[in-house]
Amino acid sequence: MASFMDWTTSRLLRKHVLFSTAFLMRIVLVFYGVYQDKTMVVKYTDIDYHVFTDASRYITQGASPYKRATYRYTPLLAWILTPNIYLTPIFGKLLFVTCDIISAYLMYRILRLRGMATATACQYCALWLLNPLPMGVSSRGNAESVLAMLVVATLYYMEKRSLSKAAFFYGLSVHMKIYPVTYALPIALSHALGKTGRLPEPGRTGVRTLLVRLFNRDLLLFAAIAGGTFCGLSLLFYYMYGWEFLEHTYLYHLTRRDIRHNFSAYFYMLYLTAESPWSLTLGLAAFLPQLLLLLLTSLAFHTDLAFCCFLHTAVFVSFNKVCTSQYFLWYLCLLPLVLPCLTLSLKQGLGLLILWFAGQVCIIISFFLSIFIYLLADTFIQG
Repeated sequence: MASFMDWTTSRLLRKHVLFSTAFLMRIVLVFYGVYQDKTMVVKYTDIDYHVFTDASRYITQGASPYKRATYRYTPLLAWILTPNIYLTPIFGKLLFVTCDIISAYLMYRILRLRGMATATACQYCALWLLNPLPMGVSSRGNAESVLAMLVVATLYYMEKRSLSKAAFFYGLSVHMKIYPVTYALPIALSHALGKTGRLPEPGRTGVRTLLVRLFNRDLLLFAAIAGGTFCGLSLLFYYMYGWEFLEHTYLYHLTRRDIRHNFSAYFYMLYLTAESPWSLTLGLAAFLPQLLLLLLTSLAFHTDLAFCCFLHTAVFVSFNKVCTSQYFLWYLCLLPLVLPCLTLSLKQGLGLLILWFAGQVCIIISFFLSIFIYLLADTFIQG
């Protein structure tokens, strides 16, 4: 039995078999979702997918995607998903699962560029390809896989020292979701200081030396291309949709509060102060721990860009005012690139994984008690 399992595992972890199997599993989930949506009360498709599709429908009618209430994304996503209207309603899901696979292939290429053997690289990529969380999120119609692909593509071209392509994908990723903007300092330090990562000595001369290194030709080119991509798309959509583009795509997320169902460490504080005149101030103050930790991690870990970006994303998600399940994909997509550098034993890794799931279970139980039990009690009292 053990030899059969070893044989099966070795075959599954072959590159073409692994990627083909992972893609097929996602396709099966997409079509299962169609069946469940038609036959069951509880739907498989994420509510956000219906929001995307409705926004795309408004675009095909010559209207603004923001006519769809709760559409808080770049119009680019709605434009990309217009085949949902013209071709098939599952086009977006097929696109998202394809982005999942492309992300894994880029992870594989990065690991190979670092000198890792094919079989070992496939083992690490399997953590993404066979992971039920990204599998479920993309097949249900959530667009996080597109962002994961753009972020990993940025790291891939940084690894290849192809700064122009890296800058393009970086600018595009920041346009899609604002959080990758936090990678700017690690990218700059990583490129300017090289693998040694040694910061200049403190003092006026050291500061001047650091500034000279940061404002070198390559980094200025990177900034120009990334900034041009971001600003170009933003100006285009501002021209097309006006202030509502800025409000719903970017500004909304600065003051957004979700006091009913999210994993944020600030959830209960914001819940209790929802009606307080200090509510907005407290929400903005929540960014301060983020900014401090992001600065410290940039200075401490910029020599390993993928690891530093992983830490940045984990810090951003953990200390954000809103944190939902799909946010975990923001750093899980970088985990296969980070694990080879860690010295955790299997026991330690499993222990941390159990604690991670236990924390989520505790919070979900609290959601159930605070929302559903409250609603049942409220209904009973009114009845």
